[in-house]
Amino acid sequence: MTRRGRVALKALVWAACLGPLAVLAYRAATDDLTANPISFVTNWLGDWTLRILLTSLAMTPLRILFRWSWPVTLRRLLGLFAFFYAALHFSVWLVLDHFFAWGQMGADIVKRPYITVGLTALVLMIPLAATSTAGAIRRLGGTRWQWLHRLVYVIGVCAVLHYLWLAKKANPDPYYYAAALALLLAIRAGEWVRRREARMSRAPRPRDTKPSPPEGERAG
Repeated sequence: MTRRGRVALKALVWAACLGPLAVLAYRAATDDLTANPISFVTNWLGDWTLRILLTSLAMTPLRILFRWSWPVTLRRLLGLFAFFYAALHFSVWLVLDHFFAWGQMGADIVKRPYITVGLTALVLMIPLAATSTAGAIRRLGGTRWQWLHRLVYVIGVCAVLHYLWLAKKANPDPYYYAAALALLLAIRAGEWVRRREARMSRAPRPRDTKPSPPEGERAG
């Protein structure tokens, strides 16, 4: 893909990721946030956090399956947008829902597992967002940076669990997200197994170190 094509693709991602926020702002301006606006805004931001996060996780499987190179250039941008929406989602819970009632929030984090895993996902996203620059990659080194950013799979699991444990049983949406995450993880696991087998097949086999028979036995 040409440089102009990459720029156009990233501009499209920017527009697509900011679109839900623009829709939310329009609904707020037109007083269309339902009878429970805090719950609506919280759920809206949480839903888009998970959608963008799963989209970022889908970039490498797309490269694996179709040998495309362009998805890799979008992972970092999508990951940062997922963190942006997660931070907004948390801010609504912090400011509008609890209004900095730290004791109540601490009790909720301990007592409600869906809040515990949701907060875990947000905390784990912080070092990934902080090390998303080229300078951070140079300082950490490629190998350590890759190991750190594998936390994104833990984040994905925590985010899906957050939705599963929060949603009502009659709502099938969290199961669709869980299935999508399972498929993406299965593709990555399959690629890991394939590469491991390829490395093992290329590795030199140890030579036969069986000792030679004594001179007399060879002569006999």
